[in-house]
Amino acid sequence: MVKLEFGNQIVKIDAGELISYQVDGHEFIHQKGSPGWSSADTEMFPIIGPVNEADFMVQVPKGQAIQDQHGHLRLMTYSLIENTDLTAVFEKVYQANTKIKNKKYPKKSDKALLSWPYNFRFKKSFRLDSEGLEISFKIDGELGMPYMLGYHPAFKLQTTKPIIKTKDKSINLDEVLAVGSRALEVANCNEITLLDNHSITLKTEGFDHFMCWTEVGNMICIEPITFYPYRVKQQNLHEGFQNLDNEASFKLQLIPFIL
Repeated sequence: MVKLEFGNQIVKIDAGELISYQVDGHEFIHQKGSPGWSSADTEMFPIIGPVNEADFMVQVPKGQAIQDQHGHLRLMTYSLIENTDLTAVFEKVYQANTKIKNKKYPKKSDKALLSWPYNFRFKKSFRLDSEGLEISFKIDGELGMPYMLGYHPAFKLQTTKPIIKTKDKSINLDEVLAVGSRALEVANCNEITLLDNHSITLKTEGFDHFMCWTEVGNMICIEPITFYPYRVKQQNLHEGFQNLDNEASFKLQLIPFIL
């Protein structure tokens, strides 16, 4: 367990997963064991979205990659490589074509092992300061490697009528619930605010969109993404890829209103 502290802010990270962000004792992060989701955050990489209708295959320049929903990165284990009172850096390293055990097999998938035909190194960094919590991602890998990236944090809800607000729209919880497992797209957006009894703003760099998901009333996931996967059929998911230019960086700032 890694713990970061700055003034009235406390962050707890378990094996690279953000499990707690408290400000003045208020908890912003969905807690494991509560209804809704068994995790608190995860990363979606190198794909976002399901591929069950495409026989769990994704087209890449090197052929077909065997993947499952949201990619295989989240099935790998982070290593802590740096840690101070205010920062923590975690890393996952993947060697091309290494077989990764699929936790969805056999109940939700017929693919026992997943793989990706490219090498990559994935870093997730946390930094706490007077403005809030910054979470950043760095991808190093083969030149031209196709990828999508999404960050999937879950926020604890304190009221029955929270509002998600962007610069030009407001979204209520019922609208997110109505979309169900597909998640509600919030396109062309790099700043979004969750208005609850204690509100928090998410500002991004590198991500182009958000999607919002929940199936319960006590939590909501507000997810920065590079591509919304339901724009295309699963067989055409490759249309949403970016191509790596040796490395790529992404950033999310969590800025609470009660600092």
